[in-house]
Amino acid sequence: MRARHRLVTTALAVATAVLLVPTSVGAVDTTVSKPPANGQFDYQIGGDYKPDSTVKIVDRDRTSKPAAGFYNICYINAFQSQAEDAHWWKNHHPHLLLHDAKGHLVEDPGWPGEYMLNTATRHSRAKLAKVEDKWLDGCKADGFDATEPDNLDSNTRSHHLLTQADDFAFAKVLIAHAHQIGLAIAQKNSAGHTKEGSQIGFDFAIAEECQVYNECQRYTKHYGDLVYEVEYTDNPLKYYKKSCTLRGDQISVILRDRDVTPRGNEHYHYEAC
Repeated sequence: MRARHRLVTTALAVATAVLLVPTSVGAVDTTVSKPPANGQFDYQIGGDYKPDSTVKIVDRDRTSKPAAGFYNICYINAFQSQAEDAHWWKNHHPHLLLHDAKGHLVEDPGWPGEYMLNTATRHSRAKLAKVEDKWLDGCKADGFDATEPDNLDSNTRSHHLLTQADDFAFAKVLIAHAHQIGLAIAQKNSAGHTKEGSQIGFDFAIAEECQVYNECQRYTKHYGDLVYEVEYTDNPLKYYKKSCTLRGDQISVILRDRDVTPRGNEHYHYEAC
């Protein structure tokens, strides 16, 4: 996760289109609605506000309500604790938090208070799923169309205690449940593993700063025009402009402030090409 979020909740309305794709998981036959291809994206995980009239897709935290009339994506921090939820994890599921050899919690160095969830064993993944499947059920019940599980790359910050295979094994569990209840599901970042991501069942991709890291083509190679790119204002503006020039007519490219603040905040910035 490269963007921090702080929540404020509001609700609103406009119209959108969706691509319906039938999918079958076990004995359950559902219809998953993928986001509109090249539909304008708005990233609102830092707080809710009325989207621009040109927006088709709104991404909000699972504790928020979807925006009426839009395609809605439900953000969950699937592989790490939210800083504000760390106390809950410690009290209710301490063994599902990753510990090092000395028994210390493994914290994301870039985001204080965010602790790695333990995806290392089948048992721990099953226990995590009991928690997070309920989150997904809540997203569906609230009216969201899809989910964005963040921090698929937590293994890269785990001091080698987790592997990419561990995180992808848990991702498969989330994908299966999301599809079973009729939610599409996004691959968030992890540009080096877009082939594997598309193969295990992710439906689309949300790519942060892919122009900065020269990764955008990795996403479009496997997800086509179902890639939603977010660049940030604390990077040089040239990256956003270049991405608009290179692919702004093929995928949704937006520019946001790093904390993805809501409209009305002094740091708020939203721009689309």
